[in-house]
Amino acid sequence: MAMTLEYGLLLVSLGLIAGIINTLAGGGSNLTLPALMVMGMPADVANATNRVAVWLQCVSGMSGFRHHNKLETQDIVPVLLPNLLGGLCGALAAAWLPASWVKPLLLGTLLTMTLVMLIKPATFGPPEGTPTKRVKDIPMAWLGLLLAGFYGGFVQAGVGFVLLAALCGTLHYDLVRGNALKLACTLAFTSLSLVVFIADDLVRWVPGLILAIGTMLGARVAVRFAISANPKVLKAFLFVMTLIGCIAAYAF
Repeated sequence: MAMTLEYGLLLVSLGLIAGIINTLAGGGSNLTLPALMVMGMPADVANATNRVAVWLQCVSGMSGFRHHNKLETQDIVPVLLPNLLGGLCGALAAAWLPASWVKPLLLGTLLTMTLVMLIKPATFGPPEGTPTKRVKDIPMAWLGLLLAGFYGGFVQAGVGFVLLAALCGTLHYDLVRGNALKLACTLAFTSLSLVVFIADDLVRWVPGLILAIGTMLGARVAVRFAISANPKVLKAFLFVMTLIGCIAAYAF
């Protein structure tokens, strides 16, 4: 399908919504991936093109969180290393494995995250005043970040939930700081993913950049909301997004 004004506006609008959802929770790609596929893109091309918007959304969101001093940097290198390794492996898997693997992995992950939120809600938001921990002190955090990176490199959609489980559940970051670090992790493994996808000529730049206009604006809106919102509201939004993500993954 040729790019038209109407389709461009649709991509920007969906990108705006997806940018808000991805910055505060995860699963925004459940909106943008189908939109790209409506253009006639195969699943692997849509998956690769979507990363352009995700990459720029992360840059925009991180800039906003850093402006409000909510982006923790003291442990960022140990956080990013397993994420990068997992992201590279996931991107290579996405480029080589059948696209039919995406849906089962996406649906299974989102269902798992929903159950975790129901059974152990503190995983996605420790009690106020809980001190944060370092990656070197929690071996499970390294494994969780590695798996989150692999999932993000392979699927992308819903990776925010997996990252928040690792960052908030094992390292005890609150949801605001967890979301800020989540964007840093996503930026890291998305950078590697893009290199792989560009090398395989899977990225379609025009729709990807148009979509990115919306995701960058959405990230900025989401940061302002996160800074002022009640933690209970953020957690409720996160839970609702996991439910919607499950429905969208099943329908997709």
